[in-house]
Amino acid sequence: MGSIRVRKSTEKLFMDFRFQGVRCREQTALEDTPKNRKKLTVLLERIEAEITLGVFEYEKYFPGSANVQKFSKHSPNQRQKGSREEQHETPLFTEFAQDWFDEMKIQWRKSHYITIQGTLDNYLIPEFGEKEVGRITKKDILDFRASLAKVTTRSGKQLSTSRINRIMTPLRMILGEAANRYEFSSPYHGIKSLKVPRTDVEPFDLDEVKLILAAVRPDFRNYYTVRFFTGMRTGEIDGLQWEYVDFKRRQILVRQSLVNGELGYTKNDGSFRNIEMSQLVYDALKEQQRATGDRKFVFCTRSGTPLSHNNVTKRVWYPLLRHLGLRKRRPYQTRHTAATLWLAAGENPEWIARQMGHTTTEMLFRVYSRYVPNLTRRDGSAFERLLITEFDASAETGEEVCHEN
Repeated sequence: MGSIRVRKSTEKLFMDFRFQGVRCREQTALEDTPKNRKKLTVLLERIEAEITLGVFEYEKYFPGSANVQKFSKHSPNQRQKGSREEQHETPLFTEFAQDWFDEMKIQWRKSHYITIQGTLDNYLIPEFGEKEVGRITKKDILDFRASLAKVTTRSGKQLSTSRINRIMTPLRMILGEAANRYEFSSPYHGIKSLKVPRTDVEPFDLDEVKLILAAVRPDFRNYYTVRFFTGMRTGEIDGLQWEYVDFKRRQILVRQSLVNGELGYTKNDGSFRNIEMSQLVYDALKEQQRATGDRKFVFCTRSGTPLSHNNVTKRVWYPLLRHLGLRKRRPYQTRHTAATLWLAAGENPEWIARQMGHTTTEMLFRVYSRYVPNLTRRDGSAFERLLITEFDASAETGEEVCHEN
């Protein structure tokens, strides 16, 4: 069944239908009005009736269309339906990708669809835009991925493996959806994501945390206290509002995140959580309430607007680390620090995972567990002390261990 649609670039209506196994889109000069839609719907019904009867002549309805020559090669009775050539006559990648994006973005958070739009505009459409989706080959995909490894960013670095995978994901989804709609095998089949090296976290130890909190600017001491001892993400703490601070239950309710200057839903469903306040966090927030309690955001500028994490990082965080002679680390390491300190203190791993916004403990143990022995000396030394104590006691009492034949 065909449809009447509007092309966003021109705001004009076009007809979208299938003829001889090929998807056809014919632009009109009509504005998007109910009257014009009704007019084109009647015309489309007539076209589809003629297609069903086998008497449709493309040139009669669309004399100036590029499709006329395509369909004039064979008459309707002579054309072999389902031929390999027909199956691969599909829309251009740029057209199908935009349709796919328009259909999908209603499911996504704003920050995510902005990222996908950037991937389409900067990488996928420049590479595949003028190719039919059904004619993109596996070699095209692999060549494109290989070319991404040579791309240099503004900072002079090459794209990371994880970044390349994120660019390739929309391509895989688009080609998969096109394959389902136009009944061809996706060329992406069998292509696996690049192996991403394990990220090495660099948490601060407790002495470094104390040093930082003692030296940081007074107006940011509460901010970093909360960051270090709650494990909140940057967007979560920068978007924290007083209505989500529950002093009575001693909880921080993580309900939203500030991304690109706009408040939105949390990173994922697991991130929607309640964080228990330690006494240090409780005291820091009470003190902060005296400074910004009449504002909307807990941590904000003098005018009440949310903090800009880039400004804070460049003007407060990195200068502080240099001043203290500490290794340069991203502010996100405060989150890793919270996790390792909780583990070191012997907190329940499931509780820690909930505080961090993880749905399981898998990531907790995979990413952070190696730091626990360094912080608590729970690395077998306790068991060794037990053995030494027991064996020394046996030696002092003269006990012998005998083996019977």
